[in-house]
Amino acid sequence: MMMKKKKGTNFKLLCLLLFLGSIQTNGFGIGVGVGIGGGDGDGDDGVWIGAGGGNPNSNPGSAPKQQTTNAAYRALQSWKTAITEDPLGVLKTWVGEDVCTYRGVFCSGSYVTSIDLNKANLKGTIVKDLSLLSDLTILHLNSNRFSGQIPDSFRNLDSLQELDLSNNGFSGSFPQVTLYIPNLVYLDLRFNDFTGSIPESLFSKQLDAILLNDNQFTGEIPRNLGYSTASVINLANNRLSGEIPTSFGITGSKLKEVLFLNNQLTGCIPESVGLFSDIEVFDVSFNSLMGHVPDTISCLSEIEVLNLGHNKFSGDLPDLVCALRNLINLTVSFNFFSGFSSQCSSLSVGFDFTGNCIPGKGYQRSQPDCSAIPGGQLSCLRIPTQPLTCAGIGVGLKVTKSP
Repeated sequence: MMMKKKKGTNFKLLCLLLFLGSIQTNGFGIGVGVGIGGGDGDGDDGVWIGAGGGNPNSNPGSAPKQQTTNAAYRALQSWKTAITEDPLGVLKTWVGEDVCTYRGVFCSGSYVTSIDLNKANLKGTIVKDLSLLSDLTILHLNSNRFSGQIPDSFRNLDSLQELDLSNNGFSGSFPQVTLYIPNLVYLDLRFNDFTGSIPESLFSKQLDAILLNDNQFTGEIPRNLGYSTASVINLANNRLSGEIPTSFGITGSKLKEVLFLNNQLTGCIPESVGLFSDIEVFDVSFNSLMGHVPDTISCLSEIEVLNLGHNKFSGDLPDLVCALRNLINLTVSFNFFSGFSSQCSSLSVGFDFTGNCIPGKGYQRSQPDCSAIPGGQLSCLRIPTQPLTCAGIGVGLKVTKSP
């Protein structure tokens, strides 16, 4: 009788609790969790009732963390199967579901936020499953033997800020997917086998560093290069042709390093170069640039390295260029300069003027070479400002030029 009464009481209580659990008051759910036990210790008539409108994952970090960990595990294990050579044994640590213990993988809490496998000498491909790492902010794969292309799924890496794929064997055209990674600020594709043209939209993206040197890019430098927000642009050692865009410097961007060396560029250096007041390194050596060196280079008050060597520049080297106060290295070798002033002769910095046509100086070109100056008919824009006023360059250029 006692047992029967107890079960009847439990049944009534059960009905009451289920009723209460369905009530909504002022839009808020009433959650009830009550343990009902028969008291005989066998557990046959024990019940746990959970009722109410609460979130079953309300415990912060429990279920979401598990889901994130599982996704990271799947992503990294998928990548591991696509790596065919691991001479340094990096992937021997990629065992088990605790991905934060993997070599080269760094976490914040249980979330993978950084992967740094620089110089790991891994051979393989990049898998699309890496896009599951939604909290990844840094991916550095410098100096490995990865090949193939960058998966389109990388556009889903909303947190990614730094992508370094340099010194690998990636190929194909410019990886367009990098343009759709929303928060990317550092793009390093140096020393790969990318081919084709450089997209104009690259210089419209809010990047701080654009490093594309030592690939096989062809075509012209996009006309909007001067509008880039980057502080470093390196396009050296490619097969780029055409002229340096006239937009170069128009917006007064904060570029500090510009490297165009060893391409196939022609034409003049735009007068607008003088608007880069913060530039520290400007290297256009080993091209086929012609004409005079613009006086506006003297407005580069912060410049330390200026390399114009191995081109076809002619005329006199402007006095104003040699007066740059922060200059550490000035190279004008192997051009067709016909002279420079005493201001240049008194430079205490590295000054290489060999292989030109300067009378009375040693190690110059032979007279037959200097008798026919290349690009003699080339007309470069000159700002008729005497004396040169750097602050007024921008006004004049924006009036007379279009980007």
